[in-house]
Amino acid sequence: MDFLGILFGVILLSHGGDLLTKSSVDLSYKFSIPKIIIGMTVVSFATSAPELIVSLNATLNGFSSFALGNVIGSNIANIGLVLGIIIIIYPITLQNRFYNSDFPILMISTFLFYILLTTGSRISRIEGIILLVSICVILIYLFIYQKKNISEFSDINDISSISVPKSVFYVFFSGLLLWLGSETLIKSSISVANEYGISERVISISMVAIGTSIPELAASVVASIKKQNDLSIGNLIGSNIFNLLVVIGITSTVMPIEKIDSKIIFNDMLWVVFFSALILPLAYLSRRNVLTRKKGIILLILYLIFIIPLLVN
Repeated sequence: MDFLGILFGVILLSHGGDLLTKSSVDLSYKFSIPKIIIGMTVVSFATSAPELIVSLNATLNGFSSFALGNVIGSNIANIGLVLGIIIIIYPITLQNRFYNSDFPILMISTFLFYILLTTGSRISRIEGIILLVSICVILIYLFIYQKKNISEFSDINDISSISVPKSVFYVFFSGLLLWLGSETLIKSSISVANEYGISERVISISMVAIGTSIPELAASVVASIKKQNDLSIGNLIGSNIFNLLVVIGITSTVMPIEKIDSKIIFNDMLWVVFFSALILPLAYLSRRNVLTRKKGIILLILYLIFIIPLLVN
């Protein structure tokens, strides 16, 4: 029954995240907010909503390792698993934006988070506020950097016929689905962990992280099928940045994350740094500026190298 609970929780999170993304974007379109602002804020935040709700809920219930493991595991899954699958479906041609803003900001965010994580094996409220201030600075920079595109508004075809009140209702309803999904997923996962002697860290980094990465997978697969290459990888990088700065920032501001498992700091987080940095050399291997299917297979193999020993041990 606990495994069914995990599956049910993942389904609720997936539907909730998908509904939140569509409803939020639809509201943004109706109020004529430029696409670039939607992509920078609404989409990245909405696809990171499952990680936020699960991590916040876990921390409030005293499972800090579970909260951190979810975010770290999700970031690893986004690059190794999701990006690997995406570029096997359809190779991605990297644009200048990847080199000029997306990748540098991802690495800066990752190293900032790692530094805060290693100072005292906890993330305090002040450090949480530092993470939130950092994302505000990044968004301001991206707004200025992308200012030339600011006049691009949504096409009329992008706007659904659903009324504003109904879209608002869907936003709140999706929030309810996310909360119910997180409650079910956390309780069922902890129960499985206790029954089989698995640590909170392991189950959150593996099973739970993959489950909360489903919205990113869905959004990126759709973008890849539509051959919107820049959007598919941009969504993943944006989500990883939001996971580190916003999800943990909000969570630790509400309640400091204490007694962090040393394996998270000295093993799991190093995998996050590795997978984040790996995108750049892959971009220069073989066909330059193109993430080919062979590179996707490399990412999947590396993800299996990370996840299989974790589960076996």
